[in-house]
Amino acid sequence: MPERSPLFRLHADVDARVGAIRHTRPDWPCSKGCDTCCRRLADVPRLTAAEWGLLLEGLRTLPPQRLQAIRDAVGLLGHGASAPIVCPMLDRESGACPVYAYRPVACRTYGFYVQRELGLYCSDIEARVAQGELDDVVWGNQDVIDRALSASGETRSLTEWFALTF
Repeated sequence: MPERSPLFRLHADVDARVGAIRHTRPDWPCSKGCDTCCRRLADVPRLTAAEWGLLLEGLRTLPPQRLQAIRDAVGLLGHGASAPIVCPMLDRESGACPVYAYRPVACRTYGFYVQRELGLYCSDIEARVAQGELDDVVWGNQDVIDRALSASGETRSLTEWFALTF
């Protein structure tokens, strides 16, 4: 991906915010080993064209059998899965994302950004906020991220992108 692309710049901004929070909060719950958000999606993820292009790069690095398992899981989503939805990329045994470096912006911001009147963090983080533990956190603004992301091409559901590509 070209370094000057809007998506790359957005990733850099998100990485800076996430890094700042992690630096001041080494006990932050969103880290390797926590896959709660990946197992509790409210809906089939939607990605911009640029995000899909990057994710597709990551998918193409996977062994054929792993890619087929993901394609099968996406196919099941296309048949009306009900919430909560498990991300089809998630390796359910290890709890790891095999395309982590290529993940969409929503995955990068979850747990570190909030959206006015909706919030966007997990129940573990919400509980800590309710207890006043995270009063010093400078949250990222998800609305700003969404506006910036809108410059990254058309948006489709993950199932639509897979149907168009595979």
